[in-house]
Amino acid sequence: MERVDVAIVGGGPAGACAAERAAAHGAETVLFEQGVPREDREGPGPDSTDAAGMLDYWIDIMDFDYREIPDDVILQELEGTDFVGPSSRVELETTGMEAEYPKFGYTFHRARMDDWLHERAADAGADLRVGTGVKSLETDLRASSPQGPTHALTLSNGERVEAQYVVLADGPQRRVTLEALDQFTAPGRSVSEYLSPPEANHIAYQEYRDFPEELFEADRLKFWWGYMPGETAYPWVFPNDGTVARVGLTMPIGMDLEDVSNPGSYKLLEPTDEQIPSGSEYIRRLLEREYGDEYDIEADIPIVEDRGKSKGTETYPISSTRPIDSPVGANIAVAGGAMGTTSAFHEGGYHVAVRTGKIAGRLAATDSLGSYNDVWKRAIGDEILRNVAFADIVAEYEPDDWNRAFDIVNGMQGAEKNGAILEKSYSAGIGATKLLAAYKKRKFSYRDGRYVQLAEDEYFY
Repeated sequence: MERVDVAIVGGGPAGACAAERAAAHGAETVLFEQGVPREDREGPGPDSTDAAGMLDYWIDIMDFDYREIPDDVILQELEGTDFVGPSSRVELETTGMEAEYPKFGYTFHRARMDDWLHERAADAGADLRVGTGVKSLETDLRASSPQGPTHALTLSNGERVEAQYVVLADGPQRRVTLEALDQFTAPGRSVSEYLSPPEANHIAYQEYRDFPEELFEADRLKFWWGYMPGETAYPWVFPNDGTVARVGLTMPIGMDLEDVSNPGSYKLLEPTDEQIPSGSEYIRRLLEREYGDEYDIEADIPIVEDRGKSKGTETYPISSTRPIDSPVGANIAVAGGAMGTTSAFHEGGYHVAVRTGKIAGRLAATDSLGSYNDVWKRAIGDEILRNVAFADIVAEYEPDDWNRAFDIVNGMQGAEKNGAILEKSYSAGIGATKLLAAYKKRKFSYRDGRYVQLAEDEYFY
């Protein structure tokens, strides 16, 4: 059986960064990625699907100097974002966070970014096996190695590889992670209960559309809140290259129309609907509402078929659960989307995937994986805390709630005079005070890592 120091399951941002760091620290490292085709990539690669926007402070969380990132990865530099409610809206020109990057953020080409991370890993000496997936992982807790348990990975081609350390980075689909971690849960319990409950997971869909020049906003993101039902359900437009934008949405998996208490209040639902519309139908309705009076949507804002995963479209899962700890006593680290760090609330996860992957790879290579759960919390804990607190607050929002919240935020911006909205102003009135108090209360309830769903001491070895 082939033997390596560190085996990594999954070649997305977490896996690629884990491979680069492990190899750079001298470990014999192999990464397995089953690979998927894309219209905009030659040959198979990681499942590079995302709206692909990066805020200024996220680059610091990734622990990159923004000048390192290749020019062809960055598509549009951003000056701000617009949050559109049913009858109110908010315009932001700053995230309110300290950051080295001089702009609000940028949109980027996800496949090129992933490929760049792969190049870095290969240059560091990692063995990247794209096209080879992992079928299963078995852990030998009785191994006689001085470093503790070892692992046997069964590959899609039938071969087996033994590894001292494993980093699970197979994204929110978790094809290997769930079964691998179930080895260490209490009888009758499954990690699926924490990471895969249908009510806490979402599906995202997006289309690449070519806009008339007069409609294309090159330097702004745009989100519509309160237009479609469901927790953290919203459409967006992200500027891409030229006049191409990605028009997409996120929505809960398996939602029924009968679950919607007031369907007539949502602008993207129609009285004749008998079920929740598909992603493509939602996008058609959004574009018709915004531009249909003056433009023929399919003729004037067509889908660009040589982009994305398939004919100008792509669909991908987003895990919106809270994260879990890793069973580090078994020499296993879970990183990125596989551990539940992504957030449907802000359509983001790339930055925390990169950072957790870097941490896992470095610690595995230096026989220090036992500290992984503490280290990742220090690195990204504040970001996770913000995400889960805001997501909790807006979980039950309906259209009127979004209007009220946006009016409050506009008042807070006026009081601050700089567009920053986070943890600031008590001088913007009672509404702002209540919103801020609710946010701080949520954050307090998740203090000291209590946002973790499955703690390290709940694993059994």
